[in-house]
Amino acid sequence: MTKNKKQRTNHHHTIEKRSILMLLLVIVTISVGGIVEILPLFRKEVTIEPVEGVRPYTPLELMGQNIYIREGCYNCHSQQIRPLRDEVERYGHYSLAAESMYDHPFQWGSKRTGPDLARVGGKYSDEWQVQHLMHPQSVVPESIMPAYAHLSERLVNLNDIRAHLSTLRTVGVPYSDEMIKNAYHDAIAQQMPEGNNLDGLKARYGEKVNIRNFDGDRRSLPTEMDALVAYLQVLGTMVEFTDYDPAHAKKAEVQP
Repeated sequence: MTKNKKQRTNHHHTIEKRSILMLLLVIVTISVGGIVEILPLFRKEVTIEPVEGVRPYTPLELMGQNIYIREGCYNCHSQQIRPLRDEVERYGHYSLAAESMYDHPFQWGSKRTGPDLARVGGKYSDEWQVQHLMHPQSVVPESIMPAYAHLSERLVNLNDIRAHLSTLRTVGVPYSDEMIKNAYHDAIAQQMPEGNNLDGLKARYGEKVNIRNFDGDRRSLPTEMDALVAYLQVLGTMVEFTDYDPAHAKKAEVQP
């Protein structure tokens, strides 16, 4: 054994025999690692690249996200495509931090029993999504997903939708006073466009917002099925990746 190796071994023995010294060194190591990981998060302009098209969820989409979380969909489906070749080829463009900047809580997930849903919006028709939720095995025979037929029988509870948007605004989601004021009517109009003023909804959330009856049931009030399908159909559709330039975004991040 060389002299240098003996010295390193002696140092290890010294640390391992002195518990207080080891504890202090562990604290220092964890502190440095934590600082390196946490400090950048306080600079949103560094962690979230500027991307055009990302908007807050409409009231109906937001209620759909609440149902998604309530039913535990995140336990089997992630919403984060990693920048790895196999993931990109299977699911689409890798996820951008900006795409989940208005999610509270975010739905990245840590486990996939089913496929990733970050780009599921527009991939299937509304009819397919409804049938998949009503009876998953009828469209995906090997699926182990339980049925959610009860969602089609329950109306969305919109009684506190304005308070919900107002609360999200306090944590940084840019809902305007007009969005909050019209939240209830916007939720109704998105699901039942006939007889409703859609100009206001489009002005608040953009021309690309999905406006239609999602579950095929012509009720005057949206069901939980409407809300969940509306949420699924918007996932991954806000960003126009044909216009997204990673090099330009990176350059914008470092500008003062």
